[in-house]
Amino acid sequence: MKRILIIFLMIFFTALNVNAAGTFKADARTKRIAAGTPLQLEFLQQVSTSSGCEGDSFMAALKNELKTDNTVILPKGSVVRGSISTVKMAQRFSRGAKLYLDFDHVVTPNGRQIPLDLAVVTFDKIYYDGGLYKNLGYGEAIQKNFDRGVEITKNSTNYGLSVQDDHPGLQFLTTPFCAVGGFIGGLGYLIGDSVADMFRKGEDVFIQKGDVLNVRLINPIDIPVY
Repeated sequence: MKRILIIFLMIFFTALNVNAAGTFKADARTKRIAAGTPLQLEFLQQVSTSSGCEGDSFMAALKNELKTDNTVILPKGSVVRGSISTVKMAQRFSRGAKLYLDFDHVVTPNGRQIPLDLAVVTFDKIYYDGGLYKNLGYGEAIQKNFDRGVEITKNSTNYGLSVQDDHPGLQFLTTPFCAVGGFIGGLGYLIGDSVADMFRKGEDVFIQKGDVLNVRLINPIDIPVY
């Protein structure tokens, strides 16, 4: 008799749960935010490769409200939570650090946590696999040194040419002298700083508190609306 009663009660409560679930699904409405939708996220704390570790969590606030059919689905200030998925530390030969972020979910106005997948679209530099970085490596450092050396030579040459404003004809003497001096100075800068870059570590990645990143939705999300 007890066994029959227990079985009856189990069937009864199972039926109630199924009915409740069916009622929730019938009453629940959702609004879809399409893939590719741009979002602006203001970080609520610093995230960096110098102090952050893999697995560290972070929070950001939505700067732009998201609407569908003139209905606000996610208001400004909605919280997005995520974590650092990978940190690649800065190394010698000017190899910069890389920071990989994993955006986990957004908190809706009614407290629901909706999973989402975001990609950063604006930063100083973004690697092909989504990593954020400041500088890539030694080759890039040499190119910057070369550009700076050329700039030094041009500035020196232009200075030699500018004397004609006060002393016409004198530029024929000062221009070659300044050009040669600028070339030597630029070459010295290129060689000296390129040697230093062999021992210098690359730059760390910093996202400061209050910094705003532009991101976009990779996959659509459905937000419950009541």
